[in-house]
This record gives sequence, structure tokens and C-alpha cells, in this order.
Amino acid sequence: MQVRAKKHLGQHFLKDHSIAENLANALSGKGYNYVLEVGPGMGVLTQFLLQRDFETYVVEVDVESVVYLEEHFPALHKHIIPADYLQWNPKTIFGEEPFAVVGNYPYNISSQILFKVLEFRAQIPEMAGMFQKEVAMRIASGPGNKDYGILSVLTQAYYDVEYLFTVNEDVFIPPPRVKSGVIRLTRKANFELDCDEALFKQVVKMAFNQRRKTLRNALKRLELPQGLIAEETLALRAERLHWTEFVEMTKKIQQHGI
Repeated sequence: MQVRAKKHLGQHFLKDHSIAENLANALSGKGYNYVLEVGPGMGVLTQFLLQRDFETYVVEVDVESVVYLEEHFPALHKHIIPADYLQWNPKTIFGEEPFAVVGNYPYNISSQILFKVLEFRAQIPEMAGMFQKEVAMRIASGPGNKDYGILSVLTQAYYDVEYLFTVNEDVFIPPPRVKSGVIRLTRKANFELDCDEALFKQVVKMAFNQRRKTLRNALKRLELPQGLIAEETLALRAERLHWTEFVEMTKKIQQHGI
């Protein structure tokens, strides 16, 4: 039995075992006993995760894949979660325990998968994943780079990001039209921001949604007081600021009661 890749689910099954093994080994295994694989498909990555010392769970929305995994991976008994990862609450399995996230992520929801990792960052000390190369580069990019954006700032505020390796199109079924990139996120020792985190997120999104404008103009809707508008930083574009500078800016905005 083979599982048919479904376009509407963004599935591109990895067929190269050495790449799957490298992705599995990208996880350090430090600080957690559980790993959650998102979108295991036919288990090419799963088989290498099961060889590691941690306890592996998989979450899969595709019913056909769930049946395949149940038949071919008896070690996953009671460890297959037939659900949409974006709608599912990890606490139903892990409670308050820490866990890592890994996967060859469907391109069409990879950014949303990352945002969910950020949402549960208090429980997720590490993540490794295969993304569309362009998205992986964006997450790992630093200030002053055209790839630097919302994903970069929001991720790097909480995690150290490493771009590990690039993957060619021909190792997938069906082959995608673009290359893929594997990255690893390692949560910072101090992942609590010294500011209002909801406001921080709002400021970052507003700044990059009008990235060609200076911050002074991009943040105009916040009706910043004159004293803050005069700040030199606000004469820059969003892509010039390090995530720590966005934190500092958010703190100043907070001080003015916004």
C-alpha cells in the first residue's frame, strides 16, 4: 500500500532516507522526553525518530496516512493522533510536559505551523523542520536583508535559529517546484520578553506590513506622541532593526500608555 500525495494538503513525501535521518538527528534530545512529528505521511522520517531515545508521537490529518502508519509502524500504537495540528491542543497528550516538534512540513501551512510552535513556546524547547527554502531563509535571516521580516523577528525573539542544509526538489514525491531548507530552532534561555508581548507582535506586524515606509509612517495608526516620533530609530525602515530594538521600541510605546 502506498499513500497518494494530496495537493490540497500540500503533501510532498520525502523519499531520501539519508536526508530523513539527518533531519531526525537535527534534534538534540536535550530538555524533553517527547517529540511530536507533524505530517508523517508514510513514515520516512518517523522510522529514524523511533530509533532515538525520546518517545515519538505523530499528528496526521490525512486518513489514508493514518491507516498506513497503523499498519506499518506497530511501535506507534497509541501514538498516532488523527487530527489537524493547527486545530489540535498539544496539552491533551503532553499536559505541561516539554516536547520537541519536527517534520517535513506541508508548504501551504508551514508558517502557521511555526506560529503554533511560538504559541506553545513555553513547552517547546526545540524544533527542527523542512520548509520551502525561501521560508526557511526568511526565518533565519538577520536585519538588513531582504528576506528579513515578521517571521524572522517573531521567531528570533524567542529562539536561536540555525539554517542547517538545503534539499533539492528530486528527493520528494511528487517533486515540488522549489528547493527546501532545513532549520533548527533552539529556545533561548530567557524567552520571556521584557515588554507587552501582544503589543510587540502588533508593532512588528505593522512595521513590516509597510516595510518600504519608515517606522514613523508605518506606525502612524498608533498615534505616537511627538516625543517618541522624534526618535532616530523611527526614521529607519523595519528591516534595519534587530528584534531587541523592536522590544525596546515596544517598551517606549508602552510607557506612553499606548
